[in-house]
Amino acid sequence: QVHLVESGGGLVQAGDSLRLSCAASGPTFDTYSNAYTMAWFRQAPGKSRDFVGAITWRGGSAYYADSVKGRFTLSRDNPKNTVYLQMNSLKPEDTAVYYCAAGEVSGIVLNQYDYDLWGQGTQVTVSS
Repeated sequence: QVHLVESGGGLVQAGDSLRLSCAASGPTFDTYSNAYTMAWFRQAPGKSRDFVGAITWRGGSAYYADSVKGRFTLSRDNPKNTVYLQMNSLKPEDTAVYYCAAGEVSGIVLNQYDYDLWGQGTQVTVSS
């Protein structure tokens, strides 16, 4: 069993930065971490859950949604089994609940239904 725990959300002003963390735990992840792709999705009130970015655990290849490209950066700390989403130049439209997801998929996958493990979500609110 793999568990994902997000942290780092909060209330900030436009232009500020936040760093979200997603810690993965469990014997399956410890053994097969190289097979996983980690992703972040976000869901604003009344809207669908949208892809934000994804990173492969083995090679660290990352891909971002156009809406966050150049502002958000994914990284991973292998010994800590943690993925980070550094969010800079935040905008009010970035306000959402951010979810970490993990899946044993090949490479970068944008479809949320391909990820079978999810965290509980962390709220990010950006005021104008």
